[in-house]
Amino acid sequence: MSELRSFIHSVESFGSVDGPGIRFILFTQGCGLRCQYCHNPDSWRMKDGKDMPVSEVMDHLLKYKEFFETSGGGITVSGGEPLLQMPYVTELFKQCKAHGIHTNIDTSGDIRITTDSRKEQLRELLKYTDMVMLDIKMMDAEKHKFLTGKTNEHILDLGRFISDNGTKMWIRRVLVPGLTDDEGDLKATADYIRTLKSVEKVEVLPYHSMGAYKWEQMGYEYELKDVETPDEASVDKAESILQTALA
Repeated sequence: MSELRSFIHSVESFGSVDGPGIRFILFTQGCGLRCQYCHNPDSWRMKDGKDMPVSEVMDHLLKYKEFFETSGGGITVSGGEPLLQMPYVTELFKQCKAHGIHTNIDTSGDIRITTDSRKEQLRELLKYTDMVMLDIKMMDAEKHKFLTGKTNEHILDLGRFISDNGTKMWIRRVLVPGLTDDEGDLKATADYIRTLKSVEKVEVLPYHSMGAYKWEQMGYEYELKDVETPDEASVDKAESILQTALA
């Protein structure tokens, strides 16, 4: 039997902001969203990724196992959109759990779970997943489409599915001044989070333009070039609104 392979964008050996503890971050290639603030537009096209078998990832990952055990960390699979390659991530997480390594998925939720086969595929992955970080960019469907190229009904459905499965969740929100900082939309996001059963934490991530140079290199127009990073007070206000969902 041939080994499962994937399309990988890049690897970060010592991440500290994508889940608890020190983490090995595997960035998968391929994403169906076109977020205006994306810092990895070079991850959009799946065929541009590196073909990397699970065994190669594990050989690299296990070198850092003692750092994970000491810090309470593990592996985070991010992207791109990792759920586009569920069979691969499932096999990787199976092997991680066999070695006692904590597993986490960082997702924008851009998959549709409308068929029984897709639901079963996701349930199988979640058996080996300790937590999921779900990025809720906006609640307003049309504004979400303006921001990312797609509406968000399927993303919200995915969040409910993960929660109903009992998988631990963190909810993330990138705060972009003038786009995702609307108070009404933040309150609507908090209302949505209240409907979920397994959310343990919410995070607000300040927008930054550090990926703008990649857009320029790829010949894309970066439309947010004049948008500033939100100030501390704005971030604190957004966090306080979203935190009400956990009270």
